[in-house]
Order: sequence, then structure tokens, then C-alpha cells
Amino acid sequence: MWCVSLQRRCLHSTLRLMKKLKSKTPAEQRWLTRQLKDPYVKASQAQNFRCRSAFKLLEIDDKFRVLKPGDSVVDCGAAPGAWSQVAVHRVNSAGTDPELPRGTVVGIDLLNIPHLDGAHFLSSHDVTDPTTHAKLLELLPNSQAHVILSDMAPNASGFKEMDHEKLIMMCFSLIDLAEKVLQPGGSLLCKYWDGILAQKLQEKLSSVFGGVRILKPNASRKDSAERYFLARMYRKPVK
Repeated sequence: MWCVSLQRRCLHSTLRLMKKLKSKTPAEQRWLTRQLKDPYVKASQAQNFRCRSAFKLLEIDDKFRVLKPGDSVVDCGAAPGAWSQVAVHRVNSAGTDPELPRGTVVGIDLLNIPHLDGAHFLSSHDVTDPTTHAKLLELLPNSQAHVILSDMAPNASGFKEMDHEKLIMMCFSLIDLAEKVLQPGGSLLCKYWDGILAQKLQEKLSSVFGGVRILKPNASRKDSAERYFLARMYRKPVK
């Protein structure tokens, strides 16, 4: 019965998208057509993830074991909550496995993030705002996180160089956040768009982390400039 229900739900979603095509501009039609053909979109619907980006984090975590039961995680740019869904499961923050330590997941976004069991969301909050930092310190056990995640990105302007620079600056702000909440030895996973400033960000990360990797998960579209830095073994700067 579950399989039949799943097939009906996927068919309903496909038909709904096809109807939308008729009233869209050519660019919007291309985007919707790509969504219809995307296996990760279909898989996210089948597995009840809030969006396809969940599979990027799943792939990275399966390979590098970033998230562990009992960890405290800060998810920056969390809306609509797909990465938080993965984090909740991997760190056991909903307490679904009583045999494992229970972690903590705190998500932050300027947008509204729908409720998720096992996560505490700071909707309408700016990750660079000191008020947000103060709330994070209250919510995190011992005022520290084991992992900072970021899949956030600026609204696209249509100018690649400008958008690249904006996202790199957002990633630099995560290094400032790490100084406030990331425990020594912790990890930072952040999305960036490849470009001329990526090396500067990598150099800065390398100055405060023991190792930095460049990753492009299979779920990242091949024609996208999207990449991820995985920085591990955080060394808190000495003041």
C-alpha cells in the first residue's frame, strides 16, 4: 500500500508541474522541465525531504562522517530545512534512537523555516547579527557547536561575478561565527560559487582549520559553479 501511495503522490506532483508549464515564460518552462527530469527531485519527494539539496549533505556525510550522534549543529541559511532534516537524523537530536547520545540542531535563516521535530529554528534572523549569536549561545549546549553547516546563497542578480563575491563574503562571515560558537576541533561545511575569490577564502579557512577539502557532490548539477569547502579541526585564534 505504501508503494502505491508513493506512486500516486509522485504522479500527482508530475501532473501538477506539467500544468504549470503552459502558463510560464520560456526560462521558467526550462526550469520546470529540468525539475521534472531531475532524479534527485523525485528522490526528495519519495523520501519526504524538503528539497533535493538534502542529497548533497547525505553524500558528503556518508563519505566524511561530519555529523555524529550527540553533536551540536548550526545550520546557516537553513530554509526550507532539508539540511536540518539530515542533521536531525544523523546527530539524533529528535531522540529517535534511545541507545545513542542526543544532539542539537539549530537552524538560522532570514526566511521562515517550517517546524521540524528535533530542530530549533531562528527564522527571520541574520546569521551575522550579534543578537543571533547571543541566541545561539543560549541554545547550544555549553554554548558551543561541533559543526557549522551552510548551504546559504544570495538572491541571484544575474551578474555571476557579483553573486560570486556576495557568497564568498557570506562564507567569510561564517569564519567570524566559528570564532564565537565552534569548539576547537570542530568542522565547517560551506557552499561557494567558484571564481576568482575562492582561493582567498580557502587560504583564510586553512589559517584556522587543520585541513580544507574542495567538494562537488553528485547531486550538484554538472553545469553549476557550486562547490563546497569542508574545513576540519578548527583552531580557535589566540587573542
